[in-house]
Order: sequence, then structure tokens, then C-alpha cells
Amino acid sequence: MTADEFRKHAHVLVDWMAGYMDTVEEYPVKSQVAPGEIFNQIPDSPPLQSESFDLLLKDFRDIIMPGITHWQHPDFYAYFPANTSPPSVLAEMLIATLGSQCMIWETSPAAAELEEKMMIWLRDMIKLPGQFEGVIQDSASTATLAAIISAREKASGFITNSEGTKTTPILRVYCSEQTHSSVEKAVKICGIGKKNLVKVPVRDDFSFDPVKLKEAVTLDLEKGYIPCCVVATIGTTGTTAIDPVRAIGEICKAHGLWLHVDAAMAGTALILPEFQWMLVGREYIDSFVFNPHKWMFTNFDCTAYFVRDAGSLIKTFEILPEYLKTRTRGKVNDYRDWGVPLGRRFRALKLWSVIRSYGTEGLQTIVRNHISIASQLANWISLENDFEILAPVVVSVVCFRYIPTGCSEEEINSINEKLNHLLNDSGKIYLSHTVLNGKYSLRMVTAQTNVTIGHVTKAWELIKNTARSIR
Repeated sequence: MTADEFRKHAHVLVDWMAGYMDTVEEYPVKSQVAPGEIFNQIPDSPPLQSESFDLLLKDFRDIIMPGITHWQHPDFYAYFPANTSPPSVLAEMLIATLGSQCMIWETSPAAAELEEKMMIWLRDMIKLPGQFEGVIQDSASTATLAAIISAREKASGFITNSEGTKTTPILRVYCSEQTHSSVEKAVKICGIGKKNLVKVPVRDDFSFDPVKLKEAVTLDLEKGYIPCCVVATIGTTGTTAIDPVRAIGEICKAHGLWLHVDAAMAGTALILPEFQWMLVGREYIDSFVFNPHKWMFTNFDCTAYFVRDAGSLIKTFEILPEYLKTRTRGKVNDYRDWGVPLGRRFRALKLWSVIRSYGTEGLQTIVRNHISIASQLANWISLENDFEILAPVVVSVVCFRYIPTGCSEEEINSINEKLNHLLNDSGKIYLSHTVLNGKYSLRMVTAQTNVTIGHVTKAWELIKNTARSIR
């Protein structure tokens, strides 16, 4: 492809991208294709001769687009948002064009130094203590893995990396029953083992019960185990419950446990002064993660991971083969030593673009609006006799169900599962679900970048009408 051809196709693509942003509401939110439908339209063998980019664009429109679920649709209410924004997309274009591999400072000094500054910006925006240092990871799962491995090394006196897990006593990791599945995956990967993950019961509001945590730690100590790490959550996946960081932190300090806080989605709300209560007890935190690629309008992937003691993190992950030795080592941040991957993308550029384009106040305005929409939705649900809210509404997630009269719990669960599928198959809205105390619950997340109260009003009418038409 020549430079002129590239320029021509790039203009076509930018026009399409802008048009997509303008018209995304015209698509079904959830893809309507059947399993295998896309796969069977793609040739079994690659072409022998080159094909035109125009043909690829045609196939993109005809084959790929019908199989896309539109996460940027304002009626996307499922899971958690994977928000983007025009400033983020434009920066991603620059990142792709530069094609930089930002593993160490020397491979792109600007990437390393911009990342360092962006982590300071974010740290101060969410009001973490000043001694925290940050690094951009690809996901909260990777950040949590880094935290648990760091905790493992601290608990073992930094010998597990060299001698293996069999040389140390049994280590134990604690989380609540509502904690994200990435914690279970991390203990499996790092060698601590799934059976040594203690899932502590939650309180009535689905938050971590510190009393039960203290009991679990005490019992493990009596058995000769080594308590290693506690994972608390600010905004659990199912309900966005807020774990009591201070109470958990006091237990961690008393027993020398590493405290990791997962604020993957709800952490963005910490830019609001009125939500700083979620971070009370921050003085006990050893590591903290949240995702700008969820609720800060920076497209995937961009995870902000902070540690109180960067030296421990680097000691855990650093390795220095001859081909990575540089004259600047020790003078700069070589972020390949701050986590699992060697290769790293220039993610800081899109974060810089978003924060500068919106400003802190602009970001706060959007996040506040999303939270107020969830509050209004919860109010509407509470006014209906045949619907109920199943968990406290803290930020932008509402868990609820339809409760027709004269039905058993089993029948109500079945009806709500059917309701969920009917709504999603309509293509008009997209919800996910969870199960709370045995009750099938619809989850509605009002945090997509461009969602308005008008979208949610229409969605709520659709939910009510569809539910009441089932019987």
C-alpha cells in the first residue's frame, strides 16, 4: 500500500468512524447472529494474491459488523462499560501509527515519562497518598496477579521466585464471596493454589465481613498457615458493594498481610469528593487498581495500578538479560520491571488525551450524571409493586427483578431469566445478570459514555412491558 493509497483509505475510515459514532443507536445493541455464522462466511484458506483494501472494507461491513455487539451504544447496560470517547480514539490512532514498543525508557523516553506523569495525575485525582507510584497495566486481572505475586514474595522473604513454592509454608489469600474471579485465577497462576484462597462471607449489603475475615485469619494461624494477602473491593462485580477498607486494613496491619484493593469499575467515582468515603482507610493499602478503560472514557486497554512500595514490585518482577541492559538503568522507570509483560503499548497517550480534552471537572460532570441516572432508575423500580431492588445502589449499577404474584421462588427465577433473554434478543437493550442469595437478578449499568436519562426512561418502559407480557 502506497502513502497515497493509505491516505485515501484513512480518510474513508475516519469518515466511517465518525458516522458510526453518530449512528450507533441504529444498530441492535447485542449482535443477532447465531454461533458459527461469521466463521462460515470467512474463506477456509488465505488468499494467494493480494486483495484490495476496498474489498476488505466491504467484508468488514457485510460480515463483521453484523457480529459486533455495540459496547458504545447508549442502551448497553450489561457487565461493566468498556467506554471510549473521540479523544481516546484519536490518540489510539497516533499510538498505532507510531507503533512504539515501550518496554523500557530507551525504547521511547516520552512514553515512559508521560506514563509516570499520568500516574501522578490519576493518583492525585482519586486522592491516593503521595507515596504511591503507578504503572499502566493491560487489565485489572493482570494488576491483581501482580499484587498477589508481590504479596507472595513479601511473605516468603523474596525466595519463592528463586526456590519455588514448595520451599515455603502454605500461604493463604483472603477475599469475599463477591470478589472478582480474577483473584481465583491469580492464586492458581502464581502457585499459591485455589484451595488456599479463602472466600469470606459477606454482610447483608454484600460487602466483605471483617469479623469473619479476622476469624479466618486466626484459624489459619492456629493451623500453621501463613496469611499472605487480602483482596478488598471497592465496587464488586455483582452489585458494586463497597468493602470496609479501614476495618480490613486494621486486620492486615495487625498480622502483616498485603492489602490489595480492586476498584476496577467504581474507582473512577473517587474523582468525586462526595465518594471519597469509599477510600477511608487508604493508609493501610499496599496496592490499588482501577480501570480508566471502564468508566473514564479511555478505550481498552488501560488499567491504572498503584503500589505503596514500588521497590517491592520491581524486586518481584525484574530480570536483566544482557540485551536489556542500558546506561540509564536506575535513573528512570523501566516499566517492563513493573509487571508480567516485557512488551508494552503506549497507553499513556490516550489517557493524556482524554484527561486534557475533558478536564477533571468535565469527567466529574459525566460520572455524576451516570450516578444520578442509576438513582432515578432505582426510584422508579421501588415505586412498582411487581418489581424489587435486590442490592443497595451505590454508584451506577442497579440489581432488580420482576416479582409477579402467585409464583414460587423457582418460578420467579425462571421468569426473570426469560425476561433477560427476551430483552437482549430484542436488540433494543442489553442487560446482564447475577444471582443474589439464590435470586436471579437483572443487572443494569447506567455508565455508558453517552447514556442519558431519556435512554434509561425508554429502557425501563421496555423492561416493564416485556415483563408483564410474559404471563
